[in-house]
Amino acid sequence: MYLQHFGQNERIGDIVSGNTTLLFVLCGGISYSIMAQRLKDRETEMTSFRAKMLARAVFIDVIGYLLIMLNTSFGVILPAYAAIFVLALILVNRSTRVLVTTAVALTVIAPPLMILGMSLLSEAYLLADIAGGPMSALALAPAFVAGMAIGRLDLTKIRTAFSLAVGGVVMFVSGKALDAFVLPELRPSFEAWLVRIQGAGTTGYQPPDLYAIWPLNTEPPLWHMLLYAAPHTATTFQTLIGLGFALLVLGLICLVPKNISSVLMPFAAVGRVALTMYAAQFIVKWSLGHAGIENGLEGVPFSDLLIVVATLAIGWVIARLPNGPLESLMRHFDQIFSVSRTVQASK
Repeated sequence: MYLQHFGQNERIGDIVSGNTTLLFVLCGGISYSIMAQRLKDRETEMTSFRAKMLARAVFIDVIGYLLIMLNTSFGVILPAYAAIFVLALILVNRSTRVLVTTAVALTVIAPPLMILGMSLLSEAYLLADIAGGPMSALALAPAFVAGMAIGRLDLTKIRTAFSLAVGGVVMFVSGKALDAFVLPELRPSFEAWLVRIQGAGTTGYQPPDLYAIWPLNTEPPLWHMLLYAAPHTATTFQTLIGLGFALLVLGLICLVPKNISSVLMPFAAVGRVALTMYAAQFIVKWSLGHAGIENGLEGVPFSDLLIVVATLAIGWVIARLPNGPLESLMRHFDQIFSVSRTVQASK
């Protein structure tokens, strides 16, 4: 994400743009699933887990809106991430097969629903976080649910890691091939069909009456987005590309031999404080804006490499603490609810 937001190399930017978001969400789903599994293994009541996830959803949602308030040019996914934490409770006790089936179904069903939600729920902020566009919970749900399924697997097995990497390559190449050779041919006829169906060709675009009753006060759904694969469109094709990239990265990391796994320690350190590092990029951008610096690394040699090194170094330093600042606050916050539920259960 730091390369996407601060990097200067356009080619690298094209690779990471949108894909790192789905990688972030996929890893969140894996972590979510592992936490739930550990509680089951310890025979801890699932009510404690539910209380903890609900508390974390509230905390993440508040942090997300504070970052939105900074009004940087970056999109904030934390409100959607918080909504996923709540909605995913439905799937915690489901089988791995159900999780895989749900992830596949969401890849197809979620895009039209989130486009419809982007129109109908645009003024209802909580509902928009759930199903209102490419940065909503529904749009990111395929990657999160896929992560929940992967969290059930033994990632130390070479066969599992290899399957993830190969599956990621197949998905990524398939998505890119469809975007390059198939979608450009389909878009004109699909958009012409939309014009005929919606009747916009004869009457022209009519802006909605903002004072009309719902849903007459909403913009028409942007159905033409369905056949695009640009970053952050959250269509089936963009999800195929981004999730394929995420699976490939995960599989390659799991294939790293144990005797040289120390090379991954800096990345693991950043992963331990992922929420803090995610929020930090918005604070950096906001601070640079106040300082009047729009593009501080423009013209600097090897600027993208400097960003990677600086990000890993800062993450490693923060990870030396018992917990990252935001991670520590989140744990204290969810413990309040966990303790209260435990006390109520004992009475």
